[in-house]
Amino acid sequence: MNYKFIELDIKDYIATVTMAREKSLNALSLEFAAEIAGVFKELGTKDEVRAVVLKSKARIFCAGLDLKDAAGGFTGTPRGPFDMIKKSQPLFDCCNAIEECPKPVIAAVHGQCIGAGLHIISACDIRLCTQDATFCLKEPKIGLCADMGALQRLPLIVGQGYAREIAFTVSFYNAQQVEKMGLVNHVYADQAALYEDARELAVQITENAPLAIECTKEVLNFSRNTGVSEGMDLAIQKNMFLLTTKDLQEAFIAFMEKRTPEFKGQ
Repeated sequence: MNYKFIELDIKDYIATVTMAREKSLNALSLEFAAEIAGVFKELGTKDEVRAVVLKSKARIFCAGLDLKDAAGGFTGTPRGPFDMIKKSQPLFDCCNAIEECPKPVIAAVHGQCIGAGLHIISACDIRLCTQDATFCLKEPKIGLCADMGALQRLPLIVGQGYAREIAFTVSFYNAQQVEKMGLVNHVYADQAALYEDARELAVQITENAPLAIECTKEVLNFSRNTGVSEGMDLAIQKNMFLLTTKDLQEAFIAFMEKRTPEFKGQ
């Protein structure tokens, strides 16, 4: 696919997805959201991709929802709200596509991460940021309830207390605060250090059996909304499949031969 607002680079099993709607500071328009959904659906099918790094080319990570674009179809008629929500489906799809992508996704955040940006990174598997990064869930400031998934995903990441504080206060939280909450795993001095470590983390992921990583992500996602027994049952089912793979055979042979395994995703 050709993308208008996204730069995509795939190298050494790592896909780097760069949000590049620079003039609008990556404000999320419907077209931009559709591209994000499209690229993650595409990457999910590619054997040459084992991990994804999501970052921004703009001065900040994301300025939030493009309000002018989102309100463009509001007619003011009784059907207006229904039509507007229906038209907004790409906004919901983009976060779901990130979460459902079978490849682990690492968000590398710098600068402000507002509204839609926080929805997007809450759908990622791992979040890293620079020390100048700030985070805010903006919707109540404009009279709306956040509806792109952050209210559902954030409590699973930071717990109910912090999630409700973020959602109710609509305050900006700095890198140190969100690291304490557990929203981000690590904080870096600048973008160079951020991207270097994000890629190193992605490299570590690619060195493992890719089918096992995909199964692990699926089990983790499933287990958030179910009991321990049900989650374990799915993990056992996945292992019944993984026991038949060539990668498992390669892992055992490499162990016996005292060498690094060369996984093929088979």
